[in-house]
Amino acid sequence: MRQFEESVYKLIVETSTNLPGDVRRAVNRGRALENEATRAGLALSTITQNINMAEEQISPICQDTGMPTFIIHTPVGVNQIEMKKDIKSAIQRATKNGKLRPNSVDSLTGENSGDNLGPGTPVMHFEQWEEDYIDIRLILKGGGCENKNIQYSLPAELEGLGRAGRDLDGIRKCILHAVYQAQGQGCSAGFIGVGIGGDRTTGYELAKQQLFRPVDDVNPVPELDRLERYIMEAGNQLGIGTMGFGGEVTLLGCKIGAANRLPASFFVSVAYNCWAFRRQGVKIDPATGEIAGWLYPSGSEVPMEEPRQESAATADASLPSKGREVVLQTPITEEQIRSLRVGDVVIIQGEMHTGRDALHKYLMDHDAPVDLNGAVIYHCGPVMLKDEEGWHVKAAGPTTSIREEPYQGEIIKKFGIRAVIGKGGMGPKTLAALQEHGGVYLNAIGGAAQYYAECIKNVNGVDFMEFGIPEAMWHLSVEGFAAIVTMDSHGASLHEGVEKASLEKLASFKEAVFK
Repeated sequence: MRQFEESVYKLIVETSTNLPGDVRRAVNRGRALENEATRAGLALSTITQNINMAEEQISPICQDTGMPTFIIHTPVGVNQIEMKKDIKSAIQRATKNGKLRPNSVDSLTGENSGDNLGPGTPVMHFEQWEEDYIDIRLILKGGGCENKNIQYSLPAELEGLGRAGRDLDGIRKCILHAVYQAQGQGCSAGFIGVGIGGDRTTGYELAKQQLFRPVDDVNPVPELDRLERYIMEAGNQLGIGTMGFGGEVTLLGCKIGAANRLPASFFVSVAYNCWAFRRQGVKIDPATGEIAGWLYPSGSEVPMEEPRQESAATADASLPSKGREVVLQTPITEEQIRSLRVGDVVIIQGEMHTGRDALHKYLMDHDAPVDLNGAVIYHCGPVMLKDEEGWHVKAAGPTTSIREEPYQGEIIKKFGIRAVIGKGGMGPKTLAALQEHGGVYLNAIGGAAQYYAECIKNVNGVDFMEFGIPEAMWHLSVEGFAAIVTMDSHGASLHEGVEKASLEKLASFKEAVFK
């Protein structure tokens, strides 16, 4: 097993940087359903470009490389203790080389370990089997989509759908509600794994196990096969769309499994995964540790389709088209912000500053280390590498913004911030602050970490490194950084509108007959 650590390292790099072929085919099918002239079409075009860039540059598809989770089957007699040591060494190496972002944080102190190791990380599930090879699979599931996982205990009352009973129809309602509640915050269009039954723990495990199934497989259980196909059709009728911008494609895949349960418990667990569906696996020779084969089709064999060159004039009138394009140089004035409307595409030039959970909490009671009047705050935890020339951005897509809702309005008022960039939108407190103080929320394309890293031309400095690389405040010079106005200074919110419309469509499935 001398080559085992190297094999695991190769698995990590491939998983982080190159989507497998079945996922690429699903994204291509989704793009074929959207008009390029819409906001959702623009998002899918950017996603496609990002997938190609990550493969070419061997860099993370998304900056949030998640919680590395390994599922490992071994022949009897293989030393699992030594395997764990090698897996941890491979994780450390991949983190040092910028293929993984340091994501392991002490839950009590908030301290980042810096190498993705710590109690509970990485996650490793071992199981023996009677095959003569090692099967090791890895999934990198980011925090944005992990936060949209949801578990139901039947019977339940569900918004828009009413009573969900302990039967197949109740299960149907739970899954549809899970898709609805995610909106764009899980980087839709997404994939879902569903676990029916078990207890609270094994239900979620079963749901995540479904994500290891090939996207194009057929469920061997007839009832579940019909339910998967139904959810794909109904889920895409909700109109949530890519990034929650509205549109035709909300789901790219649905896989459902069932397990026995206790008579008193009936759980439906849903594991939501973003479009950046990063999972891969290898067969390993137990004698040498070398890779004997890959378990999912290579992404390199499935090219991403080029954008269809359609103009806004050809867009379906029923779909929201992209707005005008506006270039803004930082610092930005209130007058410039007041001229923007939901749907406008904004191109940022100049300096912006990253800020996530730790920084927002800090700024509530402290001064900022730099002048933020007229500034842009980017909800982003980048992947960074340092060499003799300084810091370099390896991946820099947006994080989910709603976590900052308790702080954002106060910080906009306190510091005079003019633009906030993130994904998934924010709530009423932030919307009110944007209206009162003259600000906008710009929705960047979730997961497009290479696309946005390309726009960052220089790292001007960093503060609060004690928070850890993802949570530090990075000061970045950008050119051509594009995002869409989804909350403006006039009280309009695209997210609010899409959520309301999708709830109305969800309610239309309340009495739907599932056969």
